[in-house]
Amino acid sequence: MCRWLAYSGSPVRLVELLYKPEHSLVMQSKHARMGVDTVNGDGFGLGWYGTNEIPGLFLSTEPAWNDRNLRELSAQITADRVFAHIRASTGSAVQRTNCHPFRYRNWLWMHNGLIAKFPLVRRELALAVDPSLYTLIEGSTDSEILFFLAVGFGLTEDPPAAVARAVGFVEEVGRRNGVQFPIQMTVATTDGATTWAFRYSSRGKSRSLFHSTDVSTLRRQYPDNPQLHDLSDDSRLVVSEPLGDLRGAWEEVPESTCVVVHGGLQELRPFAPAA
Repeated sequence: MCRWLAYSGSPVRLVELLYKPEHSLVMQSKHARMGVDTVNGDGFGLGWYGTNEIPGLFLSTEPAWNDRNLRELSAQITADRVFAHIRASTGSAVQRTNCHPFRYRNWLWMHNGLIAKFPLVRRELALAVDPSLYTLIEGSTDSEILFFLAVGFGLTEDPPAAVARAVGFVEEVGRRNGVQFPIQMTVATTDGATTWAFRYSSRGKSRSLFHSTDVSTLRRQYPDNPQLHDLSDDSRLVVSEPLGDLRGAWEEVPESTCVVVHGGLQELRPFAPAA
């Protein structure tokens, strides 16, 4: 499986997100504590929003802990919305086009989990992707197929409804082919202004997902912590596992839930697949 983080808030240098925390994403690439795999060394990816509407991407098949370019870029790039992902392949090739985040216009998407028995259902799922989108698929992962299914189902207009339809379709196809529990996922997507994150699995035992608590509350609890004073009140993180052990800083996202982050507003909504 994989680990990921989605950040939004005051502009921050990427090194502060990826390297500085006690249990940073780069540290998780070697020593994940809550994932199926301890090591997530099958590549990594960064997506960030800068001066252009279209987000930047940096993807590599190197392990995150061993990539000098990642450290160099992280020390220079500052952004107010960042997606970062470290990969542990569930069977597809280790290649750059299989690294997350995936991009469509101004949208980013990343996934931890899998479509069960993907080789069995891949053809039917791929044929359901809108023909105008199919040519944009570059890699061979279930994650990218799920992304473009969601785009075809209306991701750019109503992300929760589109993801619900995409997941519902995957479950329908899987069960029709004898797959008892077709999907396992934590997914994050953003248009550059709002982030949506989803925790769901057909089995009801989803991979871990957490969101950060309100920064102003943490400042009152920890007035001597300098890192908290560098963040604006609207800064938020959604992560596969906490980046540190600061008590009260993280809350687990419940099963079958969509987290919506827009500015300083953070909302948890029930999530269920749609037929």
